Amino acid sequence: MNVHQPLATVRAVESPPPVAPAPTASDAMVRFEAVSKIYPAYRDKPSVQALRDVDFAIPRGSITGVIGRSGAGKSSLVRLINGLEKPSAGRVVVDNSEISVLAGRELRLAQRSIGMIFQHFNLLSSRTAAANIALPLEIAGWSKADIAVRVAELLDLVGISDKYDRYPSELSGGQKQRIGIARALATRPNVLLSDEATSALDPQTTRAILDLLANINRELGVTIVLITHEMSVVRQLARDVVVIDDGHIVERGNVADIFTHPKHPVTQAFLSEVVGDSVPVSLASRLEAEAIPGGKAVIRVQVQGVDAGNTIVARLARELSVDVALLSARIDEIGGQQVGSLTLAIPGGEAAAARAVSYLSQHKFPVERLGYVA
Repeated sequence: MNVHQPLATVRAVESPPPVAPAPTASDAMVRFEAVSKIYPAYRDKPSVQALRDVDFAIPRGSITGVIGRSGAGKSSLVRLINGLEKPSAGRVVVDNSEISVLAGRELRLAQRSIGMIFQHFNLLSSRTAAANIALPLEIAGWSKADIAVRVAELLDLVGISDKYDRYPSELSGGQKQRIGIARALATRPNVLLSDEATSALDPQTTRAILDLLANINRELGVTIVLITHEMSVVRQLARDVVVIDDGHIVERGNVADIFTHPKHPVTQAFLSEVVGDSVPVSLASRLEAEAIPGGKAVIRVQVQGVDAGNTIVARLARELSVDVALLSARIDEIGGQQVGSLTLAIPGGEAAAARAVSYLSQHKFPVERLGYVA
């Protein structure tokens, strides 16, 4: 019988990777404290509970991805952070100020420290690139001279100084988003919210925009919150990730740890979209469900760190006296760390395979049994 999916999964469930401690109040730029959000019934529509007892913190100066399917509660999170909605229960604290209780002038002042970039750019078609960037400064009451200086700075920062007097209709999607980013940074915010900001862009432009956001975080120290349904975006840019489903936070942690130790089915489903199978097609077609006399067991091991992939084969050979063969490997950089998937062949039948799996699990390497080959 040929098999194309893992026959069994053995993970070190008893000893999951340590979760980084939650930021303290002074370290956190954004804090959700037991937050729930219920939208009341309206006309023929029933009430909707968008968020349920959400409790997590976003570190100051970090890039954090919030990922979930459509309807999971991502938009509600955004609107609570920038004060456009109030929680039904709990507290939302941004930069040590409880934004969920602010109103009027105090709320408007707090919102100036929270920038927002959008999926569809939201530029005014009647204004030039420079005039779009200037708009929040005009609302804030800046002088014309100060606005001119700030707009020039921002156009240079996002790399399109030559588009100063162009209208949105004359710009590409990537250029429009750069204008949107510059506008969001105009009032020097401490937090930048990216709401599906790359979903309307092609892959090459998406990479360029994510590189720009990484540079902004590095150069300006702005805390960036990525709201997205694309794990590839989180993979390229974020260092921490929060996974939301049906209003609940189902998983959170360091991006590299989540990629190598996903626990929740929702997270695993997201990862399946971006982490390809490291087993070559030619090998998958030869896999058998039952042990083959004189054959080898095939296992897949997840590794983390620059040297982990280089040493695991040597460690198995040295400590278990097993002649391990490396069949295939895939190494990626995720969350600034090297993460890999190795496919290994273990000779010696079921007993040798069991010893290898036990050894890897004890040493915190997630491992899957894929089958057997002759």
